[in-house]
Amino acid sequence: MAAKTRYGNFLMMTSASLALAACGGADNVASPGAGSVTIVQPAPAPSPTPTPTPTPTAAITAAQFAAATTVNGITVTADEQLAIVNAGSNNNVNGTGSTINGIYPTSATSLATAGDPARIDGFFTSTNYVGAFNGPTDTSFQGWTCNSTSAEFGGSGARCTAVPAVGTLASGASCPTGTNTPTGTTTGAANVATVGGFKVCDIPQAITTSLTLPRIPGIAYRFTGQTEVGTDVGTTGANSGVTLTIEPGVVIFANANESTNDLLLVNRGSRIQAVGTATAPIIFTSQQNMVANGVSDASQGQWGGIILLGRAPTGVCRSGTGPNNAAGSSTTCEQAIEGVTGRFYGGPNAADSSGQMSYVQIRYSGIAISDGNELQGLTLGGTGSGTVIDHVQSHNSADDGVEIFGGATNIKYFAVTGADDDGFDIDNGYRGFMQFIVAAQRVLGATADSFSTEIDSNNAEDLLPRTFSTFANFTFIQTALAPAAIRQRGGSDMRFVNGVVKTPASVACVNIIAGEQTAGGRTTVRPADSTLQDFGPPSFNSVYFACNGR
Repeated sequence: MAAKTRYGNFLMMTSASLALAACGGADNVASPGAGSVTIVQPAPAPSPTPTPTPTPTAAITAAQFAAATTVNGITVTADEQLAIVNAGSNNNVNGTGSTINGIYPTSATSLATAGDPARIDGFFTSTNYVGAFNGPTDTSFQGWTCNSTSAEFGGSGARCTAVPAVGTLASGASCPTGTNTPTGTTTGAANVATVGGFKVCDIPQAITTSLTLPRIPGIAYRFTGQTEVGTDVGTTGANSGVTLTIEPGVVIFANANESTNDLLLVNRGSRIQAVGTATAPIIFTSQQNMVANGVSDASQGQWGGIILLGRAPTGVCRSGTGPNNAAGSSTTCEQAIEGVTGRFYGGPNAADSSGQMSYVQIRYSGIAISDGNELQGLTLGGTGSGTVIDHVQSHNSADDGVEIFGGATNIKYFAVTGADDDGFDIDNGYRGFMQFIVAAQRVLGATADSFSTEIDSNNAEDLLPRTFSTFANFTFIQTALAPAAIRQRGGSDMRFVNGVVKTPASVACVNIIAGEQTAGGRTTVRPADSTLQDFGPPSFNSVYFACNGR
């Protein structure tokens, strides 16, 4: 992964022009009309009533801005957290929600003076605005996303509740090589041949040779239970050569006619190539979504999700493997992934590739198997920087929109809408970048401990590699009554650039937690220490905060 440059003072070198609206007016004089010749002495003109000067909104208090949480007797106070944010440049902690309409800013003028994230790393696109959207008419998220009460992206995108556009089956069209044609005809049978009037082609549960799913009008692909691509090659094994390729516009749905958790898992050494287009996104969804009125804005958790496993480093190693180091070069460190049994991620290859997912929707996924053992919309376990994730929407996950365990995969254009838990959850030594990301929570109410983003190191605060990411051009619309929109804990490091954060009444914007006291200070907020791969306290620059229902 490219070395990171501390981002701070150079932001003050940038500027964004602010448009000033000039005010003007004219006195209107009414001419007298025809009437009586009697002259009446006019009464003195009343003095104009002075226009009251608007009362400025009081500056936000530290207690309104930040939530303080005590762990192991250690607290980062609200005042300290506000001071950390104020130590950055071009932040506005006194913003108001009236400047944000849904997920879009109401004005074409940037809500705060933006920095240039491209100065941090070449992965980032240069921008001159804060948030994921360049004004109220930005179309960059349109078309490949679906619209809902959680987030209206506009454009030609269909409603998330709409049946995906599968098309009309041509006479004689058959299931492609490598897939199976169901033989059942009884409604509700596990092997039913049609769903919602579409022809069904079944994907094998064990994909041991490369498989391509072409777009065939009228055909939708179905997977059942724990469907796996390739077999695990371990931390250092050669690529298996097994790739699942999915063409633009393909619709894949989970089988609701049997009781196992339906999920798609790509093992270490294998790949997925799910590359759609802005006008023909690939859609992973539930069987319920394949029939009219089968889902609503409240639907969630109807199948498991997608798991990609790779051989990039993780900071948390299962018993008998590891420990790892700052370079992530351990060849033994690996960890079991959540949501399934006996599947592992991790290895020494930070540049590992698990393939590509671009222009993809993941609808109505997420299953909580037990506390702390969940399936998300998308789970990345130890995926490397060679894995490409961009233009992906996770909609109405019953758990996180995306959870990332270690690895170094960079992400661009990722929208989490309607998640019932966290939007972006990163831990276990993740060291990647993200830009143009949106978390818009359920308007129906997410669970009480749900954050727009949650960042930590699995309560193992000085394990290596150390969790460290940069979020640039992010928009977080918090609705859940969680302590805050942004939670950072566990000795992790973080850099926030060009962001917009909005929270409802009684919800703070920031919740920074430290759970250990070291010679250098409290983890998460202590000064930078290169011997511990420690970036220092969280860094906030060019972030607009509209907190606590302001």
